[in-house]
Amino acid sequence: MGLINQDKRKQISVRGLAGVENVSDLKTNFNRHLHFTLVKDRNVATKRDYYFALANTVRDHLVGRWIRTQQHYYEKDPKRVYYLSLEFYMGRTLQNTMVNLALENACDEATYQLGLDMEELQDIEEDAGLGNGGLGRLAACFLDSMASLGLAAYGYGIRYEFGIFNQKIVSGWQVEEADDWLRYGNPWEKARPEYMRPVHFYGRVDYTPEGVKWVDTQVVLALPYDTPVPGYRNNIVNTMRLWSAKAPCDFNLKDFNVGGYIQAVLDRNLAENISRVLYPNDNFFEGKELRLKQEYFVVAATLQDIIRRFKASKFGSTEFVRLDLSTLPDKVAIQLNDTHPALAIPELMRILVDIEELTWEKAWDIVVRTCAYTNHTVLPEALERWPVDLFKNLLPRHLDIIYEINKRHLERITKLYPGDVDRLRRMSLIEEADIKKINMAHLCIVGSHAVNGVARIHSEIIKETVFKDFYEVDPEKFQNKTNGITPRRWLVMCNPGLAEVIAERIGEDYIRDLDQLKQLLDFVDDDTFIRDVAKVKQENKMKFAAHLEEYYKVKINPNSMFDVQVKRIHEYKRQLLNCLHIITLYNRIKMEPNKSWTPRTIMIGGKAAPGYHTAKMIIKLITSIGDIVNNDPVVGDRLKVIFLENYRVTLAEKIIPASDLSEQISTAGTEASGTGNMKFMLNGALTIGTMDGANVEMAEEAGEENLFIFGMRVNDVEAMDKKGYDAASYYNRIPELKQAMDQISGGFFSPGQPDLFKDLVSMLMNHDRFKVFADYEAYIKCQEKVSALYKNPKEWTKKVIHNIAGCGKFSSDRTISQYAREIWGMEPSLEKIAAPDDPR
Repeated sequence: MGLINQDKRKQISVRGLAGVENVSDLKTNFNRHLHFTLVKDRNVATKRDYYFALANTVRDHLVGRWIRTQQHYYEKDPKRVYYLSLEFYMGRTLQNTMVNLALENACDEATYQLGLDMEELQDIEEDAGLGNGGLGRLAACFLDSMASLGLAAYGYGIRYEFGIFNQKIVSGWQVEEADDWLRYGNPWEKARPEYMRPVHFYGRVDYTPEGVKWVDTQVVLALPYDTPVPGYRNNIVNTMRLWSAKAPCDFNLKDFNVGGYIQAVLDRNLAENISRVLYPNDNFFEGKELRLKQEYFVVAATLQDIIRRFKASKFGSTEFVRLDLSTLPDKVAIQLNDTHPALAIPELMRILVDIEELTWEKAWDIVVRTCAYTNHTVLPEALERWPVDLFKNLLPRHLDIIYEINKRHLERITKLYPGDVDRLRRMSLIEEADIKKINMAHLCIVGSHAVNGVARIHSEIIKETVFKDFYEVDPEKFQNKTNGITPRRWLVMCNPGLAEVIAERIGEDYIRDLDQLKQLLDFVDDDTFIRDVAKVKQENKMKFAAHLEEYYKVKINPNSMFDVQVKRIHEYKRQLLNCLHIITLYNRIKMEPNKSWTPRTIMIGGKAAPGYHTAKMIIKLITSIGDIVNNDPVVGDRLKVIFLENYRVTLAEKIIPASDLSEQISTAGTEASGTGNMKFMLNGALTIGTMDGANVEMAEEAGEENLFIFGMRVNDVEAMDKKGYDAASYYNRIPELKQAMDQISGGFFSPGQPDLFKDLVSMLMNHDRFKVFADYEAYIKCQEKVSALYKNPKEWTKKVIHNIAGCGKFSSDRTISQYAREIWGMEPSLEKIAAPDDPR
């Protein structure tokens, strides 16, 4: 304990100052919270009691700033941005709040003086796992950046009672467990019942002389929970508002109820199921009614809130209430995180036309100028296409509105391209197949003033392929906004050692302005700096090795190269290519056991969607390879294979700072951006990767010679699609590939069940959409270069420094500044506002 503290006390600048008054106040408040907890319940404090006391003590420092920030917005009446997302993958909140409020050292000292270990307390907090992967984590990074840039921003989503499942590995197979993250309560949220909103489903549409009425609906109430989002040391605290579903008091009791009173009360669960659980699919569309309900639920509740706030906000004078909604786009920007909140477009139309009684033309102009859409994938199986029949039943008025939007849209296209019926079919919002479906991406493009991809290559691909027709009609709509990550969580918080080593050379302003990392190029030949960077990496590796031993009972060699691929398990991410490299390396070591091999610990982690059979088989293959490799005495500790169970934000914060090699090996043209790639780069790992997603821009920023780039480019993949991909030709031509595949199919890795992996083998040989074999040779050769360079620690570390120095572009602060200026019409600012204890 003492050692940890001594170590941390050196890292004063990045972690905030531990002033005496500060520490003494924190101790007083900690004891007050602890006493309150114990008076209520018991008289013996548990670790969890101490965690809640600390969390509440830190939360106290947020509330004054939170209230003052919201007051500041009310008075200044800035344009507000609403980030709508079905996912917010937040992880833990305590340490991030301490970092952003500069409380970390003071809290550490206070808990230390009280005889407690702050790290132990932090480990009690549950992850808020309200997301699947990249899309949900991006939303969380964006919230941090919007607050740090002083934007009046609100994240709106669903307060799922159960987030992404916990993954257990049992006999090498993934088993899912419900994530009951709210079991002990959540100190970071505040319920706001005074802002409860009704949301309507089902019913029918009446066309009356007074206008259109949506009647006989079922009502579900949306109860908001607010979570504070602090900016980095600027005293701004924004709000993330998540909606929870509540049945109204008269639910199922108003009409003559055959089942009786008891059954009616039990049936309240049906309404409240809307916010029960996160759908666990990443890059895959599942057209279930409950999911459509979730999408409409968040949109309907949020739009009521947006319009209430727009009408009520002060505008020069307190008496003035805005009734004219024509100025909405001047005061409100709505960003749709993928198509999941696409119903915001017809819902806003419904409000403006049916309730506010604007003309269609006026309403449509407002909608388009207010909304903007971010596309996250080009995989066809991920694009949302809702059956018309589902809509007709659940949201009949919205179906009518979508039909009208489509009618006017197609009239416009007809004028531009008379007689081109195939173009009309391709561009329609309604796909006329055996089952009529609504194409939500088309709805988003037509209903938004800006459409963006999430990396340069991805934004080009959507203009040239999936949305080509739309780009030809409205080229000015299409933009690129390359993703980024917050350097607060992904450097200062998870890697304080590296943050400090950097701050010693260039000061700590880089934390707000990551472009300043370029200054590190001045130190690329500085032996002391090289040594410091390498030392921090080694310490992080030792710490992670200890973590692995404590929690998973596996011993690894901390002097081996930590070769890491952590991300959702998906065929396009090509964990199977990694497996083939592992097997090849294993076979080579077995063949020449006396050669001087670069030792590697290969770690793969990630969750598979519960219904994705192939992904679950990939996990079983990885664990099975590990069972053989890790128990072969000839190999020893020169090669170890570890499957990292239950990969999540909190595990990412531990493994990424300890990694040497980052695996980013998706087939070119399939990974829209990736953000894990940026986290590894910022934390001193080198990347082995294809020219896909943001890897392209990473190579551009750091210098392609400082990454290990291999494999087909997008144009090579397209050429191969035209000519046809023949897996067998690679299998027959490359002996090491054939050997590896024969071992998998012959039961070498599954002696008890020789045909266990026959489905995977058959997929790779006969219908592999992602062309694993086509990149195998280039990948193996590239990995040989990696092993060779790792033997020269100084040259390796120089490349690491080039990479860290090239990370500036990949701050979500840069991404959000571009959204603000180029899409939302807002100006970011690094100004501080007054702290609550300052006079105004």
